[in-house]
Amino acid sequence: MAAPDLTEDEHLGLYQRVTEHGAEWWRVSVADRPENYRLEHGVDDEHGAGAVDIDLVVDAENLRSKLKKWRREGFAIDTAGADGAAAAAERIAFMPALQRATASAAAARQQTRGAQAQTRQTVRVGHVDVICGADNPVATPLVPRINPAYLFSERFNDIVEDIVENRRVMLIGHTGAGKTSLIEQVAARSRHGVLRSNMNGQTTVGDFVGFWTVKGGETLWVDGVLPTAMREGLWLIVDEIDFAEPSILAALTAVLEPQGRLVLKEKGNEIVAPHPAFRLFATANAVGAMSQFRHLYQGANLMNEAFLDRWRVYLLDYLTPAEEADVLMRTLAPHMTRPLAVTLAAIAADCRAAFAREDLSSAFSTRRLLDWAELMLRTGDPERAAGPAIYAKVSPEDAALIRGIIRHHIAPAT
Repeated sequence: MAAPDLTEDEHLGLYQRVTEHGAEWWRVSVADRPENYRLEHGVDDEHGAGAVDIDLVVDAENLRSKLKKWRREGFAIDTAGADGAAAAAERIAFMPALQRATASAAAARQQTRGAQAQTRQTVRVGHVDVICGADNPVATPLVPRINPAYLFSERFNDIVEDIVENRRVMLIGHTGAGKTSLIEQVAARSRHGVLRSNMNGQTTVGDFVGFWTVKGGETLWVDGVLPTAMREGLWLIVDEIDFAEPSILAALTAVLEPQGRLVLKEKGNEIVAPHPAFRLFATANAVGAMSQFRHLYQGANLMNEAFLDRWRVYLLDYLTPAEEADVLMRTLAPHMTRPLAVTLAAIAADCRAAFAREDLSSAFSTRRLLDWAELMLRTGDPERAAGPAIYAKVSPEDAALIRGIIRHHIAPAT
């Protein structure tokens, strides 16, 4: 960045940045001596009050250094006069006002959920209380099994909050990032039944919405997964929605609002209203922020913004190496030690980095890592365990690259 031209007055003025304590500022003005500048520093609170705590005079060279430092630290100059000062005051006041509004909204949510908890049992998932599902003969067999080693990361709390608030949630990310398992583990702990519909290219709108059939000489209507979930209060996961047929997406659009209804045109325009416990989820590999990877997922459809705007869309990345090491230890305790887990998690991270660079054509899921680690503990041989757990599932080229990554982290036994 070029040094500022100190022969002009553009550098004079108020430099500000917003901090958690208020607006921090430096004021630059002309000093009494030629080629010298007065610098005043202060921090305003939310009421705009703040005294000068630094007052010094510098020459032009020192001011150049100060200006560069302020830019790095996020200070911006306000040269717009009174209107600019008013706008700056609004920017500074925004965060304190937002914090007050957030606290008020949180108190209102807590009051509402407290009233619900008096009539319904709740369970804590992460940092969020989730209302448990009611026992019924349809939902109970569909409740997923609890994985006691599952790690609810801090970043999942917003997603769980959206589930409680009955938002339509779409999770996007690479294969094996844990999109479906997150929803299933929330459902497992809160005892909600789950239906999954995989958009694998063979799922028809009839499978999804319903169809007429003949049985015993009688014509019968068979509900698809969508009306079944809506009627019974199940959680429906539409896996790989970016591979869904347009007719399925059209049926979904009608129920994407929290209280959206489904109209069964084939059944005389029967209207299906959602059960209060019904929740709708979708997963995708190449949508929105993941669109740059569409070429890695051949056949994925482009989702328009109008459709995406009906969802809360979360980008779900793989676990961090530290989180994945914790999962390894929790799942394979007491045999999996911290040094072993850290090394295995680092190998998985390197494989995923190679996949993102397109050096690998296959992803490296946590499930694959756990399978490899479990077999490794049985055989005592990383290479032998990698055969059925990794190498046989990928191309010879990918297997060779993964083998090189493993050998980079694990020295052969002597």
